[in-house]
Amino acid sequence: MPELHQLTATQLLEGYRAHTFSPSEVATALVEHIGKWEPHINALYAYQPDVFIQAAEASTQRWINGEPRGALDGVPITLKELIATKGMPVPRGTGLGTQAAAEDAPPAARLAEDNALLLAKTTCPDFGMLSSGLSSFHGLTRNPWNLACNTGGSSSGAGAAAAAGFGPLHVGTDIGGSVRLPAAWCGVVGFKPTLGRVPIDPYYVGRCAGPMTRSVEDAALMMITLARTDRRDAMRLPPEDIDWMNLALDIKGLRVGVMMEAGCGLPLDNEIHRHVEQAAKQLEAAGATLVPMAPVLTRAMLDGMDHFWQARQWSELLKLSAKEREQVLPAILAWADGGARLSGVDVVQGFQQTMDMRRATEAVFDTVDAVISPTTPNIAFPAEWPSPINDPRQPFEHIAYTVPWNMGEQPAISLNAGFSKDNMPIGVQLIGPRFADHFVLKLARQLEARLELPIRWPAPPCDKAVIA
Repeated sequence: MPELHQLTATQLLEGYRAHTFSPSEVATALVEHIGKWEPHINALYAYQPDVFIQAAEASTQRWINGEPRGALDGVPITLKELIATKGMPVPRGTGLGTQAAAEDAPPAARLAEDNALLLAKTTCPDFGMLSSGLSSFHGLTRNPWNLACNTGGSSSGAGAAAAAGFGPLHVGTDIGGSVRLPAAWCGVVGFKPTLGRVPIDPYYVGRCAGPMTRSVEDAALMMITLARTDRRDAMRLPPEDIDWMNLALDIKGLRVGVMMEAGCGLPLDNEIHRHVEQAAKQLEAAGATLVPMAPVLTRAMLDGMDHFWQARQWSELLKLSAKEREQVLPAILAWADGGARLSGVDVVQGFQQTMDMRRATEAVFDTVDAVISPTTPNIAFPAEWPSPINDPRQPFEHIAYTVPWNMGEQPAISLNAGFSKDNMPIGVQLIGPRFADHFVLKLARQLEARLELPIRWPAPPCDKAVIA
């Protein structure tokens, strides 16, 4: 039997019901396991093991009494630090958000209602605006598969925590790939739902919260909780009765678009190309028809969105004093100050490119039922870099496979397709039409089963391996 920290959420709940082990035993084992890993990877913020163990003891008593409350009672979870929890500051990767949050954000509130055990918050880079584990406040979060490599981001701590086995369930946020990119680079499942499926606050164009887990089944389990409605999100979808745990799907007859080229940005690594191609062939073997597809993204779209986001970030930086701005990562400042030189027309035209992305992505599903593509163009990059090309003036060259589906609002999931010759994970992405979240999870589960990857996770390094 796997160790307690290796069990999925569904396995934990089965064990609680059978009284094979208790939430207290799981919590104690998890704290011990984290002690072996956390000094090396720096994935957690506001980690309070004593509070976590006390909550586990209360859950244990509920299970002993036969009175568990909520679908996730006793299951450990983490939340990205950008997701507010009552009474805790939201530093936004910079340490500048020192005021304690007045209430739980919707994902935190839903998980608390179901008595999931909050283990900790997880790290993110400054303002969530880098796909990197680099943060001026949290320090450097490293990839458990190779401490010299980056996690990606901005859900960097969540990706590292999931890969290292810091409990089974983690929540990240995603506005351009921030769930799926670290999921790919850390070898876990990352699901970005349709915009509004999981209520979030603050809400914004393309911004979603979604599960980061070690299995598709656990991502589906989280959706039971996360997808409940919350009026604080004015962009939320109407409540819908979905049997999230029904992951059966007959692939025969599906038309699956194969989008191997991104249209712009970094060139695709040959190993990734091979693994994604093999994943597509697994769907074909199950009865799907593969349809070669041209990319949806153009250089004009990516550059226009870059201009819009520069201006948006510059507007945030202007709220800070000169002394406060000095605390922000130089890579963020070097990129965002371009926003000061953009005209209002430039910014509006940039935003219009996000609408063009929406039009292009929606048109895809006139001819196919789903799309398969790489998640990232590259396999790994140094832990200390703010992005895969280490150029603050070009921070988005690696998000060309992910960002169109944020702007188009379609559900998209990344799962592990295998490993490179250097034993680093390689992600494959599946995308479906807007509102077809359950279908995407079903398709991902079928692909996960057909890939038949052996269960394999990184082991904690010895103390001597700590990188200063």
